[in-house]
Amino acid sequence: MGDIAIKVEGLGKQYRLGVTPEKYYNLRDAIVNTVKAPFKKFARLSGKTGPEKEMFWALKDVSFEVKDGEVLGIIGRNGAGKSTLLKILSRITEPTEGCVKLYGRVGSLLEVGTGFHPELTGRENIYLSGAILGMRKLEINRKFDEIVDFAGIEKFLDTPVKRYSSGMYVRLAFAVAAHLDPEILLIDEVLAVGDAEFQQKCLTKMGEVSKKGRTVIFVSHSMQSVMSLTKLTLCLDSGKLHALGPSKLIVQEYLACFVQAVGSITKKDGVTSQIWETRESNLNAIQIVRVELCYDGDLIDVRAGFSIRLRYTIREPVSGSVLSAIVHDLNGNSILSTEDVDLNPELLDRRPAGYFETNVKIPGDLLSPGKYCLRVHSGIVKVAIFDNLEVFGFEIIETGDVRIRGHKQAYVLPYLTWKTHPIDNYV
Repeated sequence: MGDIAIKVEGLGKQYRLGVTPEKYYNLRDAIVNTVKAPFKKFARLSGKTGPEKEMFWALKDVSFEVKDGEVLGIIGRNGAGKSTLLKILSRITEPTEGCVKLYGRVGSLLEVGTGFHPELTGRENIYLSGAILGMRKLEINRKFDEIVDFAGIEKFLDTPVKRYSSGMYVRLAFAVAAHLDPEILLIDEVLAVGDAEFQQKCLTKMGEVSKKGRTVIFVSHSMQSVMSLTKLTLCLDSGKLHALGPSKLIVQEYLACFVQAVGSITKKDGVTSQIWETRESNLNAIQIVRVELCYDGDLIDVRAGFSIRLRYTIREPVSGSVLSAIVHDLNGNSILSTEDVDLNPELLDRRPAGYFETNVKIPGDLLSPGKYCLRVHSGIVKVAIFDNLEVFGFEIIETGDVRIRGHKQAYVLPYLTWKTHPIDNYV
């Protein structure tokens, strides 16, 4: 194949909804199942097998190629099939149909602590990960100090990783994945965990890895990171390949289409609400279950502003958590970000379990007229992400004198008070 690192042909993955994970069986279970086997076979032959489970295609007929040294971005809405694709590429799960051909060693960072043994120390897990990649001890020794320095966990190197915080897990996991020289590196949204400095270190390292001829697959909700790091981007939609091409073009098309998805709309007492909600449970400590964008009239007036309302569940008491709303432009740039702890820092101390609703008002005369996307987020600062949801797009229109604001080239365009008066001369 020469310069091909990854070849995917007709890939599909099907799941049966409502099936519980297979449990651990002991000898007694095995004996009972052996006794029941003839009766189960009779039930199948007689057609008495109970209600059929609904089948769901997480991926369907996906085909693409990635060349050596390319950095491929993968984008798409939540549930589009991004994580399923990475799990197949990293051989965590088998495809239902189609095939994947990988030419080289694969290193992956799909979730916090992937591939680590919790009872082993950080030092031992570095050598374990290297051995899994097929490296000799001498090769790992050569990279060892660089890995530890990058992860910044020297003090905890001989501590079992089960005692690490999520942030420490992720720093060490990325350091191992990026420094042990895999030919193919798979990175999921887990890089969003950690502070801004560490995230920048990761992005810089990924750039260095690709310059050395390594192939990188990068899944992210940060359109800015995708466009800055990749030249080629693949967009998934409902498990199917929607588009593949230059990153800037694909991201802009994705966000432009996303703006058209306004969610369901209700109107009451002159107030319009765009609504996104889910009935699925992600089992995290916090889950956002409903998002509303509310404004007066039929359209968002640049002078009137709008409100964002979040409903969420807290399943267990949690500390250090935040809920965020982020407004993006069609190039993926974050234009406005606000968190529920901005003026309520006591929420960082501890949140009790229960159901909650929170509202924030985005004032008028702030954002310029144009099309935007709304993303909401929940998580623990620098530690964990629970929700990272692109919910819908919206448009702000100008209703005043277009001569005043229509010619300005900026996102934040407040009407501010200027005091003007005549003077005698310039002296």
